[in-house]
This record gives sequence, structure tokens and C-alpha cells, in this order.
Amino acid sequence: MMGKPITGRSFGGCVRYVVNKPEATILSAEGVRMKNASAVVQDFNLQRKMRPELGKAVGHLVLSWSKEDLPKLSDEIMVERTKEYMEKVGIRDTQYLIVRHSDRAHPHLHLIYNRVDNNGRTISDKNNFAKNVKACKEITLRYGYHLGEGKDLVNRHALKGREKIRYEMFDAIKPCIKTATTWKRLEAELARQGITIAYKLRRGTTEVQGISFEKNNVKMKGSAIDRSLSFARIDAALNRNQQVQQYHAAREINHPFSAAQLRQGILQSVSSEYSHTPNVGKGILEILLESRFVAALPDPIGDADIARRKRKKHKAEQSQSHGISR
Repeated sequence: MMGKPITGRSFGGCVRYVVNKPEATILSAEGVRMKNASAVVQDFNLQRKMRPELGKAVGHLVLSWSKEDLPKLSDEIMVERTKEYMEKVGIRDTQYLIVRHSDRAHPHLHLIYNRVDNNGRTISDKNNFAKNVKACKEITLRYGYHLGEGKDLVNRHALKGREKIRYEMFDAIKPCIKTATTWKRLEAELARQGITIAYKLRRGTTEVQGISFEKNNVKMKGSAIDRSLSFARIDAALNRNQQVQQYHAAREINHPFSAAQLRQGILQSVSSEYSHTPNVGKGILEILLESRFVAALPDPIGDADIARRKRKKHKAEQSQSHGISR
């Protein structure tokens, strides 16, 4: 299950789009007359007048399931899941309208609710995206709905507004993190793509507590874009990149020959070894795994100290297995 939370200014446009669409079915409502779209809009606007200063009083949510979940979803169940979602994200004691659409292959519905609740209080939209992700994940796991394969399968062309920019930032930031070694380099690369970084400091200190990204006047926390984009995770990735770069720079100084020469030399050694021992039953993979060939290969971890400890442990184990004592 996936949710797309939206806030807006006009109940009229939102309600007419949702209710008057072909094959739209009103599943449930609270505090509004289901006579027609005009009656629904009038009721929403009447309650809205309790907070005239609230510009974006329209709460709009699109809840979608995978087409694999269709056999599990009746109208009644979709209403139950929507109400469960509302409770999890704090949409309570207010007018709402739930409408199912059948214009797509996957089951989905629209929830329209009044951000001015029945007592004239404002329903917060703070951290909407983070709360949405958490609620959808919990409901999906609880009822065994189909888990998506991540952001790669999201149809970017169908996105609009804030959600569109969110994915644009995600698609730009992730590749940069794979190559950058410092925050300054990451900032510079993202600035070329119109994205700026803002750091949140712990009060009274210079310690970074969080991070936000901004593009086209839309600002989002890194964790709201994607969990992998929190300050701690990005910082860890940059440190790893730096360690790898330093390690390979050190190897280049100690072994100035090129990577192509290294590969060629190893393959020649393997070929020679294999051709002179045709009856010992060893394959290419077994020969490559022998210590003299492994030692010549670049360290895949990028940490010379870890590699050294592994070699030391391997030699000790070999000594014990052959009964060698010193």
C-alpha cells in the first residue's frame, strides 16, 4: 500500500475532480451530505469558516495498492484500511469523504478531509510524508499486502507538485552520494542541479543533528525524501568513499603499475599455473583463491588494516591445520 498526501486551498476543485470522475464510487463519508459534489463542497466550506486564516484547509490523500492485492480488497475493507491510516497519521474528529476510482489497473481511492476539525482546531500537516510512509508500511506488513520493489518502479511522469520534486531530489542525490567523499563536494555537485543543503544543529552546539534539501522552493528533510538520506547515513557513506579513495591512492603509490597490467599479470600467472598442473584436479577458481593470487588482487573492502588482520588470521589457521609450531 502506498499513500500520496496533498494539501490544497480549494474544496470545489478537489471534490469535483474526485466525485465526478467516471466510475467513481463514494464509499464512505462523515459530516458531509453525499447528495452531489456541490453539497459536499458547501459542507466542507461551512466548517472551514471556523478557521478563515488557514489557507490550505483541504486535506487530500491518494491510497493505492498493487494489482496483486485486488482479491483481498472489497469496498468495505478499503474503507477500514483508510480509517486505520487516518488514525495512525492523526486525521481525527473531522469531516471526510472516501471515493474509490476504477480507472487504473491497480486499486486506489481518494480521501478528502477538512483540516479544520469539528472543534475548529487545525489538523497538522507537519511531517506528512514521513508519517505517511510509516503508516503505509505498518498496514502493508500487518495485512500481507504486496511490497513494492522500491522507488525504481515509481512512474515519475505521473507525479506532480511536491511529490514530483521529492523524487527529482532523490534521483539526483543518490548518485552523488556514491561518488562524493566530502560534504563540500556533495554540496557543489547538488548545487549544479539546483539543490541546496541546510544543516540542523543541536541547540547551543556546532553538532549537526539533521539535514534538509531544497529545490524550487520546496524544502524536505532528508529522511522524508528517503530513509537512506538522513544525515547519519549520508555521512557514513561519504566516510566510506573517502577511505576507499585513500586506500587506492596508497596502493597506487606502492604499486604504480596500472589496473590493466595487474589483471594481465594475474591472468598470465593463473594460465601458467594451470597449464603446468593438468592432473592435480584444480580449476581456475581454486587457483585464484590461493594466497599468492589473492594477495595480488585489490582489496574489495578498501581498508588495508582489515585486510592485514584477515591474512594474519588465515596464516595462523593454516599453521594449526598442518601441525606447525613455533
